[in-house]
Amino acid sequence: MKRIKTKDFWLKGSCFTGVAPFAECHIIMADFKNLMKLSRLFLFVMVLVLLPWYVSCALLPAHQSPGVTVTAPLPASTVAATGQTPQRTQSAMPEEPVTLIRLSGPVADASAEISGLAWYSDTLILLPQYPDRFDSNGDGFLYSLPKADILAYLDGRASGPLQPRAIQLTAPGLRKKVPHYQGFESIGFYGDRFFLTIEAGKGTNMMGYLISGMIQPDLSALTLDTTRLTEIPPQAVSENHSDEAILLRDNKIITFYEINGQAINPHPVAHVFNFDLQPQGTLSMPNIEYRITDTAWTTDDQFWAINYFFPGDVDLWPRNDPIIDTFGEGPTQSQNLQVERLVKFQYSDSGITLMNIPPVQLVLSHDVRDWEGLVLLDDRGFLMATDTHPTTLLAFVPLPK
Repeated sequence: MKRIKTKDFWLKGSCFTGVAPFAECHIIMADFKNLMKLSRLFLFVMVLVLLPWYVSCALLPAHQSPGVTVTAPLPASTVAATGQTPQRTQSAMPEEPVTLIRLSGPVADASAEISGLAWYSDTLILLPQYPDRFDSNGDGFLYSLPKADILAYLDGRASGPLQPRAIQLTAPGLRKKVPHYQGFESIGFYGDRFFLTIEAGKGTNMMGYLISGMIQPDLSALTLDTTRLTEIPPQAVSENHSDEAILLRDNKIITFYEINGQAINPHPVAHVFNFDLQPQGTLSMPNIEYRITDTAWTTDDQFWAINYFFPGDVDLWPRNDPIIDTFGEGPTQSQNLQVERLVKFQYSDSGITLMNIPPVQLVLSHDVRDWEGLVLLDDRGFLMATDTHPTTLLAFVPLPK
């Protein structure tokens, strides 16, 4: 758990005039009383400024610097009785560098709002949240990049920028069929068939949807079957949150709710569907703080997920973060409020568990990066993409050594 950072308070002094030098006149009692009033006012203002900071520091668990050994965990009975957060040994964690892949064309604009990534054979598909934003006459575009071009860029054999190719999307009447449509959130492929999750709602009255379509092998078009939509009910009363990530396995579609923290969603689950979009029950999920925004298989039964916190999401700020308590933080992560990391899960037909391995922590920049897309790039590492903040970014992150 991070301590909230406070900016330095700078007190701008006032220049008091009208008091003659001591050698020239006496300070009368009225002036002295006025001075005392000003002193009391100054103290009152300082109390108003510093009290909230003091209270927040007292309530939040103390942040431990990397490499500092702290006391052993408190007994569970003590935690229950006092509300204190258990303390564990924290050590300096490695952080992985983020290599940006320069892009050009419409998808490079922040308004593209990339919300998901997926492989179609050896082609990377980039999913905008609102594909029709750059298409005034149709249903919009998704975008593609050949893996070979990405590897050439990373290996220094191409200088870039890379320009993703537009793929025409056909989605007849989709917006009219989804009340309070808020766009696409995730994408996955199984052969020439693809599946998308949709976010919709108003305020805290949210609903997710699952839909499928076909892609032309020559990447000329994607067509959605808008005659069939399956609802994915939300797991919490929370504004602007729905099932944000998707995985395909053994003719199953698995979708993941965005919010799985203990306080908001104490009993999270993953939703399971067959390829006819019929619900097939749920799988238990562990509590994990902040947001889950995309997922990617690494083996037949293990997958990575983006675990991200945007400092503006104050309702998602936990009292403690078990992952930080267990593994610690890297140097940039410990000095910033945002959380940008990848966590690994184990899949089984009986449930999903969080693996007991350190997360992949990203080297943070001055800009908060809203990571929403994730795929594996062979055995090299990860490709990740951002939503609007700070703009559209496509990046490579190596696997930990």
